[in-house]
Amino acid sequence: MNQAAVAKARAAAGIVLPPLPDDLRRQEAHAPVREGEPLIAILARERQALDRANARQGRTVQFYDDLTSRYGTRR
Repeated sequence: MNQAAVAKARAAAGIVLPPLPDDLRRQEAHAPVREGEPLIAILARERQALDRANARQGRTVQFYDDLTSRYGTRR
């Protein structure tokens, strides 16, 4: 069954999924590069940005897992 048909059937069945939190849609920007700044400082900020992105991905997975535990999964 295609995904659009599944979504339409679930909507007709009265299952209303919660909206995706805005934070989970956000993209993480790269660390700014400032002229003359040591590379290690840039790398440290880039790693912090990656940590934020990975944490966001973890929250996205948790959000999805919560949905599938409530509504079940269809494949």
